[in-house]
Order: sequence, then C-alpha cells, then structure tokens
Amino acid sequence: MDIAKKPLPEVWLRGPLPEVPALLQPVAHALLQAREEINTLMDDFPEHLLWLKPAGLASAGFHLQHLTSVLNRLFTYAAGRQLNDEQLIYLNKEGHSEATEAISQDLTEAFNQEVDAAITQLSVADVNQLTEMRGVGRAQVPSTVIGLYTHAAEHTMRHTGQLLVTVKLLKAVGLNPDISKLLE
Repeated sequence: MDIAKKPLPEVWLRGPLPEVPALLQPVAHALLQAREEINTLMDDFPEHLLWLKPAGLASAGFHLQHLTSVLNRLFTYAAGRQLNDEQLIYLNKEGHSEATEAISQDLTEAFNQEVDAAITQLSVADVNQLTEMRGVGRAQVPSTVIGLYTHAAEHTMRHTGQLLVTVKLLKAVGLNPDISKLLE
C-alpha cells in the first residue's frame, strides 16, 4: 500500500485537539469522526436519491438536515440560550424536500459548518460549568452542559450510522432497479 494513501486512524486515535479541554475531547472526536464519514459517504451521491425513503426509512436528505439541526439546538441549549425564530423555522422544514432546494453537497457543507461551530464552542467551554443545569426546549426539561454535549455526540454518531445504511441501500437500488421492488 502506498504510504501516501494509507488511511488515517479514527479521529480519537490521532491525539487530543489542543484547543479542546480534556473532558470534552470525546465529544470533539465523535463530531469530527462523523464529519469525515459523512463527507466520504456523500461524495458523488446521486441527487435523485436524496429524498427517497427506502422501505419507509428516513431519507438521506432528512438525516443531513437533522444532524445539522440537532447539533445546533443542543449546543444552543448548552450555551444557556433558547432557540430563536430561525432555528424553529429550520426545525419545521426538516425532512421536507419541498421546503428546500438544497442539494446533498449543500446539506453536507451545512453539517460541516455546524461541526466547526460546535468545536469552537467546545474550545471555549468552561469545564467548571459542565455540571450546571440547562433547560431543554419550551418545557425546560432539565439537563446539564456535559449532558447536552454528550448527547450531541452520541446522537450525531447514531444518525451517521443510519445515514450510512440509507445511502448504501439507495446506491445499491440506484444501480439495480430490480431491487427497488423489494423495498416498496
């Protein structure tokens, strides 16, 4: 194998990010790992498959929107803020292809930008405030700063896995139309 093409180890095995506090390294590593996997997965994704729901699964477009939106919302709550009108509008458009003209590249780039914003927020986080209570949503369901960051990481990885399965299934169906009848 050409050493220049040797794959990198998973993000968590590449060492700490110097700007992120040690307690938040796992969160940052998970978000960066998801970003790498999603970018690779969505490279050259056929646009006509973006909003298809194979076997009733959520579409790839939904997962990309949802990944971005949830990350944004959870980090907003962790910062002690409530959602603004723009965030609520985006939430209502999640999963609706007719509500956006975005292509997969746009949705992937929006996720990349949200990961960058999350890493920036983690880098300035005060570790002495990680156990502080934060209210989630209109009901102000209690959580903590560390709880919100941790959930953001695990939720991102869960949807990354779901996106992976959906995209692989859609690509297989796209290449072999006979399979599509089995998925209806």
